Amino acid sequence: MFDVAVIEDPAAAEASLDPVRARLLAELAEPGSASMLAARVGLPRQKVNYHLRALERHGLIELVAERRKGNCTERVLRATAASYVISPAALAAVQPDPARSPDRLSARWLLALAGRLVRDTGALITGAALAGKPVATFALDGEVRFASAADRAAFAEELAGAVTALVSKYHDEKAAGGRDHRVIVAIHPSVPAGPHASTTETGTTQTGTTQTGTTDAKEQ
Repeated sequence: MFDVAVIEDPAAAEASLDPVRARLLAELAEPGSASMLAARVGLPRQKVNYHLRALERHGLIELVAERRKGNCTERVLRATAASYVISPAALAAVQPDPARSPDRLSARWLLALAGRLVRDTGALITGAALAGKPVATFALDGEVRFASAADRAAFAEELAGAVTALVSKYHDEKAAGGRDHRVIVAIHPSVPAGPHASTTETGTTQTGTTQTGTTDAKEQ
C-alpha cells in the first residue's frame, strides 16, 4: 500500500468521489471482506460487493487473500493507498493552466501552480513505477509569522532574489545529459486547524508567490 496515490483516470476519479465508495476506501486501509464491510457501513453484502467491484476495476483496491468459508470463497481486499489525490489531468479540457494569467500575487494563480504540481508529480510517479526507478524530488514545508504586511512583502522579495541567484548559479543550459527540473516557491497564509476555525484571514490576506522556472540537474 502506498501512502498516497494520484488518480489520473476520470472514471477512477468518479468512482472515488461516490460517498459510499469513498467510505469503503477508508475502511479498506486495513484488509477486509465484503461481509466485514457490510456490517461496518450498514449495507447489504450484495450492495457492498457491487461497489467493491467498481473500485477494484479502477485499481483503487486490490485482492490480498482468498479464504474458504463453508461452500463460499471469501475475498479479502485492501485499498492500494492510504489516501488519494485527484490529478487535474482527470479534468482534461478544464484543468488549470498557470500560463494563462501568471500573477505572483494571485491566490488563484498559486492554485493553478499547485494543480500542475499534482498533475506532473502524478505522471512522474506513474512513469517511475513502470520503469522501476525512484523520482528525484525535494520539498520544504514550514511556517513563518510576519509582524506586518510590509514584512511579508519584503520577505517575498528577498526570497525571490535568493532563489533566482541559486538558479543562475546552477542552471547549465548546455549540460550533456542534464534534465530540466521545475522550481516552485510559494507563500500563503496558514489555514487554521479544526472544524470551527475561522477562515476570514485566509480569505482576505494577499499572498506572494514566486516561480523561478526550471533548472538542469542530474536525476539520481
